[in-house]
Amino acid sequence: MLALSLCNLVTTLDQVVVSASLSTVASAFNAGSVSAWVPAAYLMTSTAFQPLYGRLSDIFGRKAAIVLAMGIYIVGNLIAGFSRSIIQLIVFRAIAGVGDGGATSMVQIVLSDVVSLRDRGKVIGYAAGVTATGYAIGPIMGGALAQHVSWRWAFWITLPVAFFASLGVVFLLPLKPVQGNMRSKLLMIDYVGVILTLAACTMIMLPLIWGGVEFAWNSAVVLGPLCSGIVCIGIFCVWEIKAARLPLIPMYIFKHMTVVGVYICMFVNGFVFFSMLFYLPQFFQVVLGYSPTRSGVFIIPFVLGQVVSAVGSGLWVSRTGKYQFVVYSGFALFSIACGCITIFDAHTSEGVMIVLMILAGLGGGSTMQTTTVAAQASVERKDMAVVSAVRNFLRMLGGALALPSSAALLNNAMRSSMNSLSLPSSAITSIINDPSVLRSSSVPFGISSAQAQIILSNGYNKGFKDVFYLNTALAVLAFVSSIVLIKHKELLRGDEEQLKIEAKEALRAKGRLNTIDPKVAGVDDMEMGPVLPQNSQK
Repeated sequence: MLALSLCNLVTTLDQVVVSASLSTVASAFNAGSVSAWVPAAYLMTSTAFQPLYGRLSDIFGRKAAIVLAMGIYIVGNLIAGFSRSIIQLIVFRAIAGVGDGGATSMVQIVLSDVVSLRDRGKVIGYAAGVTATGYAIGPIMGGALAQHVSWRWAFWITLPVAFFASLGVVFLLPLKPVQGNMRSKLLMIDYVGVILTLAACTMIMLPLIWGGVEFAWNSAVVLGPLCSGIVCIGIFCVWEIKAARLPLIPMYIFKHMTVVGVYICMFVNGFVFFSMLFYLPQFFQVVLGYSPTRSGVFIIPFVLGQVVSAVGSGLWVSRTGKYQFVVYSGFALFSIACGCITIFDAHTSEGVMIVLMILAGLGGGSTMQTTTVAAQASVERKDMAVVSAVRNFLRMLGGALALPSSAALLNNAMRSSMNSLSLPSSAITSIINDPSVLRSSSVPFGISSAQAQIILSNGYNKGFKDVFYLNTALAVLAFVSSIVLIKHKELLRGDEEQLKIEAKEALRAKGRLNTIDPKVAGVDDMEMGPVLPQNSQK
């Protein structure tokens, strides 16, 4: 639990520290709308590689997969801090995202191996309590580092934690043996599936960033990649069904309506959460004129509300065995809070904003662990790892699509407001690249203070409202989907106590532990390694 919680802490710190310093990074490189690719590239690769880590852990073992993920994360973030251009930063953050995808998935996969369904919500809730530290101090750290030290430390500050997390995994996490030699294991990896997943994510995200900003929405440059991405998704599904030896995403899991409902809800949860995490601090800085440090502090009610409700809902599920009501009420509250956040403007009181952010955090957090339990309870033990990985994949996909979508809505609204003022195209581009200049005492490009206020209210603030109109609509969709699709499943399979007894007996065997048959040890095949084809075992 200590090792896994440290891994959770690393990914949590990374998200909130970078989100709090993103505006400073954009200003440092004069990147503007392109800066949306810094978190988007990270989320894109994290998303694309999450299903792969689920299978890598089946093939090579859980421990090896986590250590690999943490190593890639450390290298990616280390070189990201030395970036000399926004392009370098985007590329290096994409590398770090490859590692984050593994760390995020593997925590829940390992917990699903060793904890019963009934107790899983409680244990995951305890792990979430550790991440509360990251959520509490991360925004402050990110804003303070960006404002008083250097934006580069936003990427370096998590490295010591990641290093100790890796040591914790190496020395504390038990090593489970897996079957097959190295050649057979490498042949089991679905390389084509990985390439198709990454290609689809890239081709869908690109037009969302370009649309209405770099190119018209009806241009071939936007429609071409978007259509290609949709076709790529179709090819991926066909490949997984017909040709993949060990599919990244076995399509038969979608036969379970509860699993489908959880996946829809988690896509929405990721979309709305990351949209709020990255654009609320920017709103505080651009519209309210807060410093990066103060905006980092002001986002804490949202992230702490999410952690508190995640822990509380996990304890509730462990005590009662019921999760439907928590999921339904969570998305209902999430929908209401997102709808109310559309009232935010320069004149909204801080008390109102804090209350609404707390409500949004409570609603979103209560749907996190409960939906995980619902999905895992709907499938057999051998499928829990892949179901968990796909669940995390879709949540991160929602976050990856949220950032360019939100950026497009904001940038289009600002461009429309500045076109009405007949501003030169160079001024429009510069302001979109760094909207915080509108808050400076001497606005550049010959723009008067009155015009700056018009751009802020009719442009940026309107775009911010559009973002939350979209968030509200998606949250309502998740609420309806949860009611229609997510059904109750019993969380006790009937063999938990026997499995615990047999596992303790296996541990007492000590030296014989590595040779014990997985069935005798009371551990299912997915914990010990994949069910490999006979020729691979030979």
